[in-house]
Amino acid sequence: MSQRQLRLGAFIPAYGHHVAAWRHPATPANAGQDFQHYKRLAQTAERGLFDAVFLADGLAARGEGEAGERSAYSDHFEPLTLLSALSAVTEHIGLIATVSTTYNEPYHLARKFASLDHLSGGRAGWNLVTSATEEEARNFNLREQLPHALRYQRAREYVQVVKKLWNSWEDDTFVRDKASGVYLQGNKRHVPNHVGEFFQVRGPLNVARTVQGQPVLVQAGASEDGRELAAESAEVIFTAWQELADAQAFYRDIKTRAARYGRKPEEILIMPGVFPVVGRTEEEAQAKYQALQDLIHPTVGVGLLSALIGADLSAYEIDGPLPDLPETNGMKSRQALMYSIAQREGLTIRQLYQRIAGARGHRTIVGTPESIADQLAEWFEAGAADGFNIMPPVLPTGLDDFVELVIPVLQARGLFRTQYSGHTLRENLGLARPAHPAAATVAQTIAV
Repeated sequence: MSQRQLRLGAFIPAYGHHVAAWRHPATPANAGQDFQHYKRLAQTAERGLFDAVFLADGLAARGEGEAGERSAYSDHFEPLTLLSALSAVTEHIGLIATVSTTYNEPYHLARKFASLDHLSGGRAGWNLVTSATEEEARNFNLREQLPHALRYQRAREYVQVVKKLWNSWEDDTFVRDKASGVYLQGNKRHVPNHVGEFFQVRGPLNVARTVQGQPVLVQAGASEDGRELAAESAEVIFTAWQELADAQAFYRDIKTRAARYGRKPEEILIMPGVFPVVGRTEEEAQAKYQALQDLIHPTVGVGLLSALIGADLSAYEIDGPLPDLPETNGMKSRQALMYSIAQREGLTIRQLYQRIAGARGHRTIVGTPESIADQLAEWFEAGAADGFNIMPPVLPTGLDDFVELVIPVLQARGLFRTQYSGHTLRENLGLARPAHPAAATVAQTIAV
C-alpha cells in the first residue's frame, strides 16, 4: 500500500471534453442550461471521492459562422453561480471555478470566492487565468486583448491584492457578543490600503475570513510567465503534457522555482489533464473513441485547432501540414504544444484536429480500467504528477465509467482514498490552512 496517494479533479464541461460530445446520444441536448445535469455530475464525482469538480470559463460566446453553429460553446452557466448552487447539494467535494484576472476587479473576485467558501463549508478553489482572446476583450471596452506579458504582470499584483483582502479580518474578529454589544474586535481589522502599478484598493473586504483561511489557489499556465506566477502563488497546477519526460521536466521546474519564493515542494500539487476513454475491453474502449471521432465535422475540427493555435486555419489545405505562424498573443504554451505534436507525429491539419479533438492537447488514454490505472500510476510514481484532472469524453457516461470502473482499481492498489479524510478542500488535498499574517507575526515574536 502506497502512503502517498494521488489527487483527482473532475473537469466537467456541460457535454464532455470531446469537441463532438454534444452530438452523442448519451448527452442531454441542453446540458449547458440544465442544473439537474450538473447536480448529477457533482454528486457522481463526490461518490467517487474526487477532491474537486472543476469548471472552466470564458467571457465570450465562442466561434462564429458555421463552426460556431456546429459547436456547443455559446451557452453555459456562470461558474460561481453554478458552484454556489452545487454547494447546497454536495457535502465533501471541492468546488473550483475559473475566473479571469483580466476582466474582473480584485474586490469583486475576493468577495465572491470568500462567500462561496463560507457557503460550502470550506470547499472553494479559484483557478486564476488571464483571458486570452480578442472576443473577450471586445466585451470589456477594449479593441484587442492586453499583451501576454502585461496580462501576467497584472495578474501577479492582482493575486497579492486578493490575498490582502482575504486577510482583512483575523479568524476571531467577529465575536458577535449580544450581552456586551460588541460585534467585532477593531484591533483585528486589517485594511489593505494597496497602492500598486495596476490597482489601488483600500478595503477591508466585507466578508469574514474564510473557513479555509483562503480558497485554494489553482493555476493553469505553462508559458514562462505562467510558470513564474504558478511557482509564486499556485497551490494546484492544471497542466497539459503528452510525454512522460516533458511532464517530469515541468514537475521539477515548478518545484524548483517555488523554492525561490520560500515555498516547499509539497505546497504545490501538479495535476496534468487526462482524457480517459474507458472500456471493459480494449476493443470496447476503441469503439467508444471512434464513435466520437466519427461525429467531428471538419469545420468544427479546424475551428477548434484555430482557437488553440491562435490563428485562423480555414484558408489552409486541410490535408496539408500546419503552416508556420507567428507566436500568438493568446495561449502561448498551448500553441507550442500543438506544433510539438504535429511535428513529432508528422500530422496534417485534419490529422492534428482529430488527434486533439478530445483532450485539446492533454493526454488521451483509451483502454481498460486496469490499463488506464497503470498509466496514471506510472506518471504518479515517476515524479510527473501529484494527481490528475480527469476530463471525461462525454457526460454523464464518461464520468460514470471512471467512477465505477477505474476508481476501484486505484483503490485496490492503495493509490486513492476510500473515504474523505477531512471536511475542507485543503484538508482533502493535504494542503495547510494559511495562518493569518498577524498571527504569524505574533508567533515569530514569541519564538524570538
